[in-house]
Amino acid sequence: MLRLSDVTYLVRDHDEAITFFVDILGFALREDETNAAGRRRVVVGPAEGGTGLVLALPGADDVVGRQAGGKVAFFLETDDFAAQHARMVAAGVRFREEPRYEAYGTVAVFEDLYGMPWDLIEPPSGA
Repeated sequence: MLRLSDVTYLVRDHDEAITFFVDILGFALREDETNAAGRRRVVVGPAEGGTGLVLALPGADDVVGRQAGGKVAFFLETDDFAAQHARMVAAGVRFREEPRYEAYGTVAVFEDLYGMPWDLIEPPSGA
């Protein structure tokens, strides 16, 4: 069996990113430790488990917020689109569009704290 456990996600500031992912999106803070060399490792992800995001500070040539060339790179799946959408809007998340209904589910594109697009999606029942 193969499983994708974590992926690196570039951020400008660890604490700013923790606030967005934990307080606004509702993720869990899975790890926040600084090693003896002063390198901080922060991992956030859905509280129910699954792939986590390793929040990493960029290098000199890295571009925060354009990690996918302006395309949607992350697909946040929910079983209650309406509730999550309402909660996120109330928390100040910027949606680029109104919810729409596609063959693959109910979806709307939102922006993270750096303007990178994500999909909030609820697959159709029985999918």
